Amino acid sequence: MKKVAFYTLGCKLNFSETSALARQLRDEGFQKVDFADTPDVFIINTCSVTDHADKKCKKIVRDAKAVSPHAYVAVVGCYAQLKPQEIAAIPGVDAVLGANEKFKITELLTFKRQAAPEVFHRPIEEVCDFHSSYSLQDRTRSFLKVQDGCDYSCSFCTIPLARGKSRSNSIAEIVKQAHLICESGVKEIVLTGVNIGDFGLQHGERKENFFQLIQALDKVDARFRISSIEPNLLTDEMIEFIASSQHFLPHFHIPLQSGSNKILRLMRRRYLRELHTGRVARIQSLMPHACVGADVIAGFPGETKEDFLETCLYLAESQLSYLHVFSYSERAHTEAAKMPGRVHSAERSERSQRLHALSEKMRRRLYQQQAGKVLNVLFENDFENDFIHGHSENYVRVGLPANSNFINQIIPVRITSFAPHGAMTGLVAND
Repeated sequence: MKKVAFYTLGCKLNFSETSALARQLRDEGFQKVDFADTPDVFIINTCSVTDHADKKCKKIVRDAKAVSPHAYVAVVGCYAQLKPQEIAAIPGVDAVLGANEKFKITELLTFKRQAAPEVFHRPIEEVCDFHSSYSLQDRTRSFLKVQDGCDYSCSFCTIPLARGKSRSNSIAEIVKQAHLICESGVKEIVLTGVNIGDFGLQHGERKENFFQLIQALDKVDARFRISSIEPNLLTDEMIEFIASSQHFLPHFHIPLQSGSNKILRLMRRRYLRELHTGRVARIQSLMPHACVGADVIAGFPGETKEDFLETCLYLAESQLSYLHVFSYSERAHTEAAKMPGRVHSAERSERSQRLHALSEKMRRRLYQQQAGKVLNVLFENDFENDFIHGHSENYVRVGLPANSNFINQIIPVRITSFAPHGAMTGLVAND
């Protein structure tokens, strides 16, 4: 039995697809092992949102060959779709599979090293199939892919070039998969995709919509989180439904990217900051305990110091709970890469650090608001400093004295204070 190890870079969607690939290989007789267990085969699932992700892929290939010099190395994912020949030139790579081909990995590869790397790739315009994926047994929660691709044309983004047009699974199939996930013992499911608010497109036609999907999933006995949804696709009726739901959790991630309308226009986003403000305000009015996060890009071309200050002031006055901060990264074949007003890399880094500091203040404010409340915490296989950790319904990290019996259990915890390792702590609530 050959041993195979996986390394996943990037988003929750990639984790769901890696898990699906692992099940394919298991069915072909492979044994899944850890990266350091001298595997016969390495599968590296890549991201290409930033140039850091590209560089990380090259490092992982080197690390794989150091662990097992004669192993077969296959690279899949977004970077593989965007730059297959560049990856094939990396020493140690044996195969490169594009966006559609990665799901045919057991059909296309013999997993025997050839004289030259094998490249399986087609133009992204020809990628139109939806491939179901969900993670299982990798983590306490499951990532369930409901949508892929994107029809938006943001000036900085390569995802449409790496994943193709927006397309979705059917509601019936997703509900069926959610039930299978629950039957395995998983208690929380995270809905993932590239642009999940655009759910419902099948072969270019809108068959269903995202609101219909969450209504159907609300009948499944699990906790559900929405990984990320664009503010222009998050409607009042969705917010109101989630506020009254017993299964969808009060946790939203709504990309912002900039607090300056000037920069949002340069980014070709489909909203201005006032819409984002309105969505957050509506959530807070119905769910004051909700956690709301946002993506922000620092150092976009044309972002002056005044524009950045405008973003900082906007965020400081917002009711957001945390930020995912990205330093702008030039990506080939994007409009932004050709824009004037390039921000020096050192300045981008400094702006990112300031946004990270602001995010920590936001998170601490959310955590302080939990004191005295009872939160329902799903504990994970996450041990640190003699504590076991999990996340509450509103995504607060909570720790209790280590107890392995708590893994994958939802336990009510009365929050008392901060713990020294980035979490809140408390007592098991018995009332």
